[in-house]
Amino acid sequence: MPEMTFTVRWPDGTVANLYSPSLVMHDFLSAGSEYPLQEFVTKSAEALDVASARVRAKFGFECTSAMQQKAEILATAQNFNPSAAVRVLSMLPPLEA
Repeated sequence: MPEMTFTVRWPDGTVANLYSPSLVMHDFLSAGSEYPLQEFVTKSAEALDVASARVRAKFGFECTSAMQQKAEILATAQNFNPSAAVRVLSMLPPLEA
């Protein structure tokens, strides 16, 4: 199962490299796009739930790394004004054309 990282810029300018155990993140977010904070949290959490479910289907157990990443996103988002935005800087590996 291919893994990926996605790099985001939080509303305070902090850049973070985030992890997904699946390329499914491409179905929810796009590199170069900016999302209202709550939309980013909702989309990334849903994508990480799907990724964890794929791991469970393949290996018989949930992906603890995906669940930890989701928890970190939720915790970090609470530090910002709900009207703020998150920019997705990159997604690696990128989608193939």
